[in-house]
Amino acid sequence: MEQKDAQLEQAEKPENSQVEDNMASLLEQEGLGIDFPSRGEIREGVVASISQGQILVSVGAKSEGIISGREYDQIPPEELEKLEVGQEISVYVLNPEDSHGNLVLSLMRALEEKSWKTVEDLLESKKAYSSTIRGYNKGGLIVPVEGLNGFVPASQVSLSRRVNVSGDTPEKRWGSMVGEEVDVCVIEVDRERRRLILSERAASTETRESVKEKVLDDLTEGETRTGRVTSLADFGAFVNISGADGLVHLSEISWDRINHPSEVLKVGQEVDVKIISIDRDKKRIGLSLRQTQADPWISRIEKYEVGQLLEGKITRLTKFGAFARIEEDLEGLIHISEISERRIEHPKEVLKEGDEVTLRVIKIDPENHRVGLSIRRVDSMAYADMDWKTLEDIVFDDIEDDDDSETEEAETETNVEVTEKEDKAE
Repeated sequence: MEQKDAQLEQAEKPENSQVEDNMASLLEQEGLGIDFPSRGEIREGVVASISQGQILVSVGAKSEGIISGREYDQIPPEELEKLEVGQEISVYVLNPEDSHGNLVLSLMRALEEKSWKTVEDLLESKKAYSSTIRGYNKGGLIVPVEGLNGFVPASQVSLSRRVNVSGDTPEKRWGSMVGEEVDVCVIEVDRERRRLILSERAASTETRESVKEKVLDDLTEGETRTGRVTSLADFGAFVNISGADGLVHLSEISWDRINHPSEVLKVGQEVDVKIISIDRDKKRIGLSLRQTQADPWISRIEKYEVGQLLEGKITRLTKFGAFARIEEDLEGLIHISEISERRIEHPKEVLKEGDEVTLRVIKIDPENHRVGLSIRRVDSMAYADMDWKTLEDIVFDDIEDDDDSETEEAETETNVEVTEKEDKAE
C-alpha cells in the first residue's frame, strides 16, 4: 500500500520538478552539488570581469551572474571605480534565470537590503548613529544612514540646534545646518513606504534644564538678543532665547499702555529683547521688548523745560494731587502742595475735572516718565527772568509778524499803482 502511495506521489510531481530533482541527485552523486540561487536572495560573490555596461559575478552557480542594463546604470560612479576583478561583493538575485538563461543580479539592491537590515537593527537596539546633515525640507532635516535617506522632523531636532532656528523659509531655518555632524537614533522603519524616521533628541543627553543652565552662563545683563515668543499670559509674554525661556513683563512690552500681550505679540513671532535681569539661583531671566525701541515719551517732552509756563486741562483728582493734560497722551502731576498757597486737604477744594489752568513745569523725570507741574508757582518771582525772556520772544515774534504784514501790504499797494499807471499809458 505504501509503495503504491509513493508511486502516486511520484506521478503527481511536475515533469520539470522531476528533472530538477534528477539533476540535483545526479550532481550530488558526482560530488558536484550546486547551490542554485533563489529570487530575492542576497549572495556573496566574486567579481569575475568588468566591462563597459556589464559586470560578471561568480556566486557559485552553474554560470556567472550578470549586472547590466538599468542595474549597472544605477551604480554611482564612485562605487563603480572601487570595483576590481577578484573583489568580494554582495549581490541581490533579481532573476535566477531570464529568457536568455542568465542569472540576473543587482549590486545596489543588495546594498539597499543590507541598509534596511542595519536600520532595523538600529531601531531594535536604540543605538545612536553618527552622520552628517545632507539636506532639508520645510518640515525638518535629511540625514543619510547606511546609504538610506532618513528624515529628522523639526520636533525631533535637538533643543540646542532647534533654538537657533529662525526665518520664514526652509532655507533660512535649516540651510546653515547642512554639512554639520549629527548623532541620531532610528525611531521608525517602514520598508514598503521607504520611510525612515530619525531623532536627534533621542540620541542626545541634553535636557531643558542643562540647556537653560548653559544659556544662563552665556547671557549678560544689558545685551540684546533675538528670541521667539513661546506663550502669552495676562502678566506678560515668554520668549525663548537659545533654549531658555525668559519673561517679558506686561509693563516691559510696549511704551504705550496695553491690557494684554496679545495686543502687540503673537506666539511664534521673532523679536529682539534686552536682558534686564538674570537670577541664576532661581534660573529666571527678565526681558524687555520696549527698551530695544526708541522711547516716544522722550521726543514728546523735548520741547518742554523746567520753569516753562503752559496751559493744561485737569483730567483727574486724587488725594495726593491732580493730573493735568498738557498735550494729547502727555499728562503731568500737580502735587497737592503745588495747587494753592493756602493749605488744602483735597484738590477738589480748588479744582474740578475739566478746568483749564495755567501751569508751570517744575520737574521733568525722563527715567520714570513724570512731569511735575505747579499752579501756585505760576506767579513765582523765582522764574521772573525766564518769564521776561519768554515775553520778549513773544513780543519780538509779534513785531516780526507785523513787519512782514506791513511789507506785504506795501508791496501789494505798489503793484496796484504800477498796474494803474500801465493802464493809463495804454
